[in-house]
Amino acid sequence: MRELNQTLTDALLQPILARDGAGPRITWYDDATGARIELSAITLANWAAKTANLIRDEFGLLPGARVAVLLPAHWQTAAVLLGCWWAGTDVVLDPDPDAELALVTADRIDDADQIPEIAALSLDPMGLPVRGLPVGITDYATSVRVHGDQFAPSGTGPALAGRPVSDILTAATESAARQGFTAEDRVLSTAAWDTAEELIDGLLAVYAAGASLVQVANEDRAGRDRRIASERITTTRS
Repeated sequence: MRELNQTLTDALLQPILARDGAGPRITWYDDATGARIELSAITLANWAAKTANLIRDEFGLLPGARVAVLLPAHWQTAAVLLGCWWAGTDVVLDPDPDAELALVTADRIDDADQIPEIAALSLDPMGLPVRGLPVGITDYATSVRVHGDQFAPSGTGPALAGRPVSDILTAATESAARQGFTAEDRVLSTAAWDTAEELIDGLLAVYAAGASLVQVANEDRAGRDRRIASERITTTRS
């Protein structure tokens, strides 16, 4: 049984790391560009740790601080979210003026102008920085790479929109059961993560089940059957 005082990241990732840390955990496609990125649980955890260290050491946020994540469904977003939860912060998916930090794409910087600290992500598959950032905006890709890839949590607070870790973990577990996910599944999804419910159903439920996610942006539906075969997809969701 998972401990209730764990961070959400530990509760979701530790069982996966113990069972199959090297297997693919998120595979991200963008059919508009042809990009494909695949991360194991170990690599995803390393990115999450770097993000958690960035949040704690560079921005000085303590467990319970609120972080606005204004990012699309993407492999880097998964790492950012897991990093936020490892740092014990409360994720909100809108530009809440009570947030202390916003993690945003470059086109959403203005949405977060009431938030004291902003880090922008290019989401470039090669990890390139955002070009031409305004003064005072942190480039995530440049900053995160200097931080360590191990993290020791120092506490936890609400996990998602003020809801505690136990509530979110229960919701993710129930969503996984409702969608029929198991640890053997490879889930193909094109769904957004723009709301708490979408995030729970589209990402957290997959990891609560110990499954693997193939997330596709700008899907070319003509190639879906080929992708299902090549990625050994067992279930799909839109």
